Amino acid sequence: MKATHASARQLGLVSCSDCHLLSRMKKTLAHEAAYCSRCGGELQQRKPNSIMRTWALVIAAMVFYIPANLLPMTITSALGSVSADTIMSGVIYFIHSGSWEIALVIFTASVFVPFLKFTILIYLLLSVQFKSIKRPKDRTRFYRFTEAVGRWSMLDIYVVTILVALVKLGFLADIEAGPAAIYFAAVVVTTMIAAESFDPRLIWDVVEDKS
Repeated sequence: MKATHASARQLGLVSCSDCHLLSRMKKTLAHEAAYCSRCGGELQQRKPNSIMRTWALVIAAMVFYIPANLLPMTITSALGSVSADTIMSGVIYFIHSGSWEIALVIFTASVFVPFLKFTILIYLLLSVQFKSIKRPKDRTRFYRFTEAVGRWSMLDIYVVTILVALVKLGFLADIEAGPAAIYFAAVVVTTMIAAESFDPRLIWDVVEDKS
């Protein structure tokens, strides 16, 4: 695939990461930084150490993902009996109770979406590192998807928070957040930061360099 127009990098232009003003990158000494003329933010052609930071965050999120699914998300006490539910046991409960719509939403937001984000981010990282020029537009769309859906993965945490706030009946019934809630929140936040750390312009740099 060949580039048909000169890119901003080829023209010496850079977009400010703070105010998004497109500025011409003035030549400076190696140890000196260039700054935006409008907001004063530091100008950088690409996010520094984007690949390394994204890999570190993705690996950390995958580590958090294991206890988030294995440990209890909620601990319920009712009339002296105590039960603990993981994300999947909660999904199974809603399926058996006939509320398959709720089960589908929880499974999608809490299990499938984080796993899909891992897959997409790893695919993007490997495609850049192996200098792939295939389907750059599709890969850019994948990246935008990971940015857009990140916040919706917190749905399970919102449900747990609401339940904990509402069900406080003393010795009759009580719901508390389990240890999985902390790990799951860590998964969501870490994957959101990982998506933000990845620089999608690297996808097009490879295409430009090979054109």
